[in-house]
Order: sequence, then structure tokens, then C-alpha cells
Amino acid sequence: MAEYGKMLLFAMPAFLVLVIIEKVYGIVKKKDTVPLDDAISSMSSGMSNVLKDVLGLTFKIIAYAWLVEHLAIYKIENTILVYVVAFVVIDFYGYWKHRVWHHVNLFWNEHVIHHSSEEFNLACALRQPVSIFFDFFEILLIPAALLGVPAEVIAVVLPLHLFMQFWYHTQHMGKLGILEYIIVTPSHHRVHHAINPEYLDKNLSQIFIVWDFLFGTFQEELDDVPPVYGVSRPARTWNPYKINFQHLWILIKDAWRAPKFIDKLTIWFRPTGWRPDGFDDKYPVDKIDDVYDFEKYRPKIGTPLLIWSIVQLLLMLAFLSDLFYRIGDLSFSQILMYAGFIFIALYTLTDLMDRNRWSWVFELVKLGYVFVVFYAVGSWFGHQSAIYMVMVYAFVSFVMSIFFSMEQPTPSSYKVRS
Repeated sequence: MAEYGKMLLFAMPAFLVLVIIEKVYGIVKKKDTVPLDDAISSMSSGMSNVLKDVLGLTFKIIAYAWLVEHLAIYKIENTILVYVVAFVVIDFYGYWKHRVWHHVNLFWNEHVIHHSSEEFNLACALRQPVSIFFDFFEILLIPAALLGVPAEVIAVVLPLHLFMQFWYHTQHMGKLGILEYIIVTPSHHRVHHAINPEYLDKNLSQIFIVWDFLFGTFQEELDDVPPVYGVSRPARTWNPYKINFQHLWILIKDAWRAPKFIDKLTIWFRPTGWRPDGFDDKYPVDKIDDVYDFEKYRPKIGTPLLIWSIVQLLLMLAFLSDLFYRIGDLSFSQILMYAGFIFIALYTLTDLMDRNRWSWVFELVKLGYVFVVFYAVGSWFGHQSAIYMVMVYAFVSFVMSIFFSMEQPTPSSYKVRS
């Protein structure tokens, strides 16, 4: 936990700098692909995800260490070769895990957050799930276990493999020649994130594109079919926590309402988007019928609120960095309490961006939470004087939320046109 947190101390600022560079480059080239409201939502999602991962809140149904202990045919030492083997096996595992995410109703809930942005940029790469509480997919690492790849090697390669998927979330690179046949490129991944019928559920590879060639899921980006991004059931919110559980909530309601018992049991493992007969008419959900003619989600956010949201995001990055830097010095209960504050703050930040008139209620909860920390810990988790500064910040944040909540929200969206 502490080691991963220290790794993120370097990764998070690096990702932020790269997002800023992409934003500036787009402005200079008159092709800005990074709307600030969308980017704030994406980065809030990324912070929530890494916080959950560091806390270890996902229960692994089968631990890789158990697999390697009981299944290993060979015992491989920690050499360069073993890291190469581990990387290839993890990439194969990643392809099939990704494919299941896209094709099974229940598991789509774990991945929908990553596709929820109606833009395509480096920031949207950070949209990662907090809704995974049980990991069923360690079993896909059996090939690595059979080869005796040590658990500590997997622990190093897995986050590295994830970080290497960041760079190709951009619209500013064209096709890359021969590399298009070897690795996943921005062109490949633009196809993957598109909701055009020609592109759905294609290019599922994560590093090596060869898996899509081998298993029939490859689709080239077509010059006459510009990708349109998002999900067919649009999120209509900047709040990453709401996005994480929207699909699951539809499944729960459909299972409850289903008249046939067999549908109640099987809906979870049916193809993604499946609903009982007649439910689309009886219980309609928001769905995009024409990918070339729909309204993107863009609630009106004035300049003052946008600036305040950016300030809040940077403050959350500072709090998160402080937690990761000192994670080895805090008790687990203190880590959970600190994490709880950040989770609440990210929720309130994105809820206010949605122009929710009741977002001040969550800000009041955040303010009360700070006083609970003061009562329970007596400081800001070891920073003696900082608790008073955090109290002031939480109070100002509460007042600002009341101010912005009093403004009349003015919906402002724009059309995607062919």
C-alpha cells in the first residue's frame, strides 16, 4: 500500500502536467479537445480510483500469490526476462478482462466510467472505476502462475502496464505507420472509445494490438467515419460516483421489476445493455439513437465556478499527495478517515459542477467531517496547526457552495452533427 502510494506521488503530477500540455497545444493548434469541466470530472475520477486502490478496498476472489504457490510448474528468478514474460501475460490477461467488461452486463458497470466522457483526451484516461469491490479476474493470470512468475513481479508490472495506457488517449496524433500493427496507438484507441456502430466493442487490446488481430476484434479508424465519443446511455453528470453506479442501478431496478424469475437471475450475465422484453418501452432510459445528432452534456458553468472548481481540484491533489507521502506514518483508521474526507470533497466538487441546487448539503457534511477529525485526532493527521486551516477551507467551501447553488442553473448543451 505504502509503496504504491509513493509511486503515485510522482505519477499524479506528471499526468496533470501532460493534461495541461495537451490543453495548451490544442489551443495553439485551434483544436482544443480538453474542455475544463470534462477534465476536472476525469481527474476527480482518477483521484478517487487511486485512493481506493491504495486503500486496498477490492477483495480478490483468488489471490495471485495463492495461484503461483499452488500451480507453478517452474520457478523463475527475478531477471529481466521474467519481467518481460510478466508484461506479456498481463497484457493477454488485460485483453480478456477488457473483453468481458464490454460484453457482460454486470461487468460493464466496472468499465463504463472509463468510456463516459463525451470527449477524447489524456484526462479521460484517468476515468477509472471505484465500483470494483470484488475482483474475479485474477484467474486470468493462471498462465503467469504456471510459469512461476513471482507475485512481487506482478505487483510491479501491473501498475506500470496501467500507466503505459495513458499516452494514447489523444486526438492530436495520426496513424503511426508500422507501429499500427504492433502496439495500441491513439488511432486504435479512438476507435475503441467511439460509439459509432462500426466501432463498438473493437480494439480491446491494451498495449499489444496483436490480440485484436488474433481474436477478431480489430477495426481500423476510417477516414470517412469520424469517431463520436461517449456511451450509448449517456451519463449526464460530472460526478464520478454517480457514473460508477448508474448502470448497476438500472440492472437492480430491472431485476426487481422483471416478471420472470429466470430474467431476475440471468440479467447480470446477459450481453451488455440487455433488458427483459418490453422494458425499453415500459421503463425507458436515456439512450442515444443517432450518434451524429445528440446533445452533449454541458451544463452552464460560469467563469467564477470554473475557477473555484479548479482551485478545489488542486487542493484535493495536495491533500491526496500529503496522504500518500505520509501513509506509512499513519494508522489504518487515520488513513481511512483521511480518505473519507477526500472522497466527500471530490463528490461535492463535481456535484456543484452539475449545478445541483442541494450540493451545499454535502458541503455541510464535509465541514462537519472536519470537526469530527479534530475531535477524534486532535490535529490534521499529525499536522498540528493545519487543522485550523482545513476548518477555514471547509467553511469557505460551504459558503461558496451556497452562493453558487443560489444561481439559477441554465442548461447549455451543444449538438454533435455529422
